[in-house]
Amino acid sequence: MKPGPPPYAATRDDPLLGSLVDRRYRIDALIARGGMSAVYLGRDQRLHRPVAVKVMDAAYRDDPVFLSRFEFEARAVAGLKHPGLINVYDQGIDDQVVFLVMELVEGGSLRELLRERGPMPPHAVSAALGPVLGGLGTAHAAGLVHRDVKPENILISDDGDVKIADFGLVRAVAEAGITSASVILGTAAYLSPEQVESTRADARSDVYSTGVVMFELLTGRTPFHGDTPLGLAYARLTYDVPAPGDVVDGVPAQFDEIVLRATERDPANRYRDGFEMARALADASAQLRLPRFTVPAPQRSAERATAARFRNRHPGHDDVGASPDRIGPGGTALFDGPPTSRGAAAPDDAEPAGHRFSILDLDGSADHEVPDFDEHDAEDSGSAVTVLVWLCLYAAVIAAIAAGGWWIGAHLLMGLSPTG
Repeated sequence: MKPGPPPYAATRDDPLLGSLVDRRYRIDALIARGGMSAVYLGRDQRLHRPVAVKVMDAAYRDDPVFLSRFEFEARAVAGLKHPGLINVYDQGIDDQVVFLVMELVEGGSLRELLRERGPMPPHAVSAALGPVLGGLGTAHAAGLVHRDVKPENILISDDGDVKIADFGLVRAVAEAGITSASVILGTAAYLSPEQVESTRADARSDVYSTGVVMFELLTGRTPFHGDTPLGLAYARLTYDVPAPGDVVDGVPAQFDEIVLRATERDPANRYRDGFEMARALADASAQLRLPRFTVPAPQRSAERATAARFRNRHPGHDDVGASPDRIGPGGTALFDGPPTSRGAAAPDDAEPAGHRFSILDLDGSADHEVPDFDEHDAEDSGSAVTVLVWLCLYAAVIAAIAAGGWWIGAHLLMGLSPTG
């Protein structure tokens, strides 16, 4: 690993910054750091494209079991092709640095979107989870299991693409026998019962976790709570995930049924894999006649803030990260507040603030009000109705004046006529 030319000098805080990993991948800026890895904004110097570089924690680099499993999983995932999967470009070890090079999603995570906008209406939930379930189904068909489906691992691009990341890492870490409190804390809310009781996990475990994510998207909260990660994890061994409609009003019965089946405590009663759950979601959306929807990328994401800071510090260098129209004058990010706080994971029991929207039943009439994804459409609709009413009143007044004028004129003519 050789240091790059100025201004990419490594720092004492993070010696990776400014380095060239595997004589190819320039490490530009830290996006986020978790319990088992750190993700960096980087650039492939050979192909001249931005990339995300995941560097594993030093605890794993000397474990041969982990390294073997890490390499196997990376190769397996790299062979998968689906729009809902993050592309894996490369993996390796360079001077004790264990790294994975992936497609850089210019946008943010589903967790960050939830924090910005709160719970989603059904058509947005369908649009967000459809690609994820398709990606999971593709992996399941190849014999792979994700084991860590949660909003933090679901990424949304500025183009509206939704993709799931971090396939294979959990299995590699589990087989190495190295864990940390932060890893457990980040995953406990979404674990399936069998993952809590044992290390067994299959496609139906991913289905359970996706069901929990679907519950959270609809309600703005996770179904279980506990004082400790262990207590939170074990709650699902005793209690069922409730129907989202029991928590917030207006959730369609079809969506309740999907969540309840996906989160059955007995794996035999769940959907078999991601494809089967995806079909159920598509059928429910068609039955409800839900509109097509493009999921918006979060505006206050760790990736966007990192790219903005890098551009600000190194103007004139290769484009990386967020699109230029997302960056303000001087390379500053277009949002309020300290950018370093935007990428932090929300607590498992965080409940984003809701808005207002209405659910349409099958004949197209509004029957319930539940938390909204966006208020602006309703405001615009109200303004349009007001303008229409005033136009109608104006037209009625003009018509009355015209009719009165016609009546008066007719009678005046009759009075002036010789026979009048």
